[in-house]
Amino acid sequence: MLDLIIKNGIVVDGTGAPQCSADIGIANGKIRVLGKCDVAAKQTLDAAGLVVAPGFVDIHTHYDAQVFWDPNLTPSSNHGVTTVIGGNCGFSIAPLTPEAGAYLMPMLARVEGMPLESLQRGVPWNWRSFADYLHLLDGKVAINAGFMVGHSALRRVVMNERAVGHEATSAELSAMTSLLRQSLSEGGMGFSSTISSSHNDADGNPVPSRHASREELLTLAGVVREFPGTALEFLPGPELFDDTKKQLMTDLSLAANRPLNWNAIGVTASNGSYVAAQLSATDYARARGAEVIALTVPDSTTLRINLISGFLFDMVNGWAEFFRVPLEERRRRLADPQGRRRLYESARADTSHLGRQISNFSRMRVEETFAPANRAYADKVVGEVAQESGKDPFDLFCEIALADELRTSFGPNIEGTGDDSAATWKAKGSVWLDDRTLIGASDAGAHLDMIDTFAIPTRVLQKGVRQHGLLSLEEAVRQLSDLPARLYGLRGRGRIAEGWQADIVIFDPKHIGCRPIHMQFDLPGGAGRIYAEADGIAHVLVNGVEVVNGQQPTGRFPGTVLRSGRDTETVDLSKRRTH
Repeated sequence: MLDLIIKNGIVVDGTGAPQCSADIGIANGKIRVLGKCDVAAKQTLDAAGLVVAPGFVDIHTHYDAQVFWDPNLTPSSNHGVTTVIGGNCGFSIAPLTPEAGAYLMPMLARVEGMPLESLQRGVPWNWRSFADYLHLLDGKVAINAGFMVGHSALRRVVMNERAVGHEATSAELSAMTSLLRQSLSEGGMGFSSTISSSHNDADGNPVPSRHASREELLTLAGVVREFPGTALEFLPGPELFDDTKKQLMTDLSLAANRPLNWNAIGVTASNGSYVAAQLSATDYARARGAEVIALTVPDSTTLRINLISGFLFDMVNGWAEFFRVPLEERRRRLADPQGRRRLYESARADTSHLGRQISNFSRMRVEETFAPANRAYADKVVGEVAQESGKDPFDLFCEIALADELRTSFGPNIEGTGDDSAATWKAKGSVWLDDRTLIGASDAGAHLDMIDTFAIPTRVLQKGVRQHGLLSLEEAVRQLSDLPARLYGLRGRGRIAEGWQADIVIFDPKHIGCRPIHMQFDLPGGAGRIYAEADGIAHVLVNGVEVVNGQQPTGRFPGTVLRSGRDTETVDLSKRRTH
């Protein structure tokens, strides 16, 4: 007898094949029948008029900490995601020591926008090895979750305070290599790292991995090739790639004998030359026998930044030091005319493309305020208000921030954010179909008060398929399920096929989408996060068990805590991914 039959659905199997009408019979967590199903079952689910597709796979998340206080991994599960990969950008929280934990908590609060109080209250921080960490999660997650081994965690555990500001000695590199081997043997999904200038710790210093030598990066990447089913992830930074950076990513891929996926490329109607230059990294790598794949953000991001975390603001010329001082000192400098002027002059001297956009204070939008005196500024542009009041835009920006004790959320006028034009969507669609890219970069679980990219699947299906017709429903499902699953070699996941795991999302193609963004204050300690429910998602099944009905979690936790080798197969450079 089957456990469940899904009848009368429109099956889109994830391979790109045309949709068809079929029943799906499920037993023991796997798809046993695909087609006409006359076998008896304990339960029948009628999916008439609905699409039955493989659950969506999100390979770039930061749910490493949130999984402890939110085993449903919302909002991803509500948007049809059934498998996530965490520990990206070098920011895993295993392996661990007490001293490393004391550093990693505030680092994550700063660089990944996870409230420090939530990290302190919601995470036990009582493991040591990668195996210990994974064991704590077994049987306690609603969806499947695997975790990369992060470079910054390795460095901090081995090098302690020397992890910041120093290259590793030969003995330290040997110890890191051994620790990475142990962590991968215990189920780590692969190795991740970052050299991005946007990644700084709680003291405003570059995170540990940014102090690594080229030799260290290549040595650690080389460990990956020793372990079946492992992967390689890297964040090179937002700067335009030169041959040095292309060569580094190429060499990392060759050292690991794995495709390297990097995060992330934003696409607009006006930045085609930038996109082409970044994607040329793949051409460079392929010409040398390597594989480099760009994750591309599929939607126009809603972006919020503030002067407490300093994320992105610290990329402005001369501002990194400002975020190394305590909040009280920051407020003093902003209130002091001379200190304020020094910050402004530093920003004016910034010649970088991104720095100039972040420091365009006249076009900065006030997204959220807290002080009664600031209520009138909410949802207004700083320059427009400054002109009306006869004030200097930067002075007004500082006054608003000071009144809110620096908590004000500002929306910077960064190219591509908020651009919902048809021309930009057309440009995005063409990049999705480029075999040098993969739809991804949700960052779900991170930047909780800053971005809303967690809704990738529903927005691609809503805007990319239904509204703009950029790709077929079948191709969109393939992009969101099978392609990322194949890049990471996930065994039996990413497709609807007999013998494969019953990770399934059932949705209404006429209504699927993302509801309006709002703040939801449900984190440990009462902290808030940007949140949005999904429309059109009827059911989400993981390993044959329903975990979401409508938008309501069922309270069941059938998710698999993934281990490399056991749950994955090796995708080496001889098995290049193609569209």
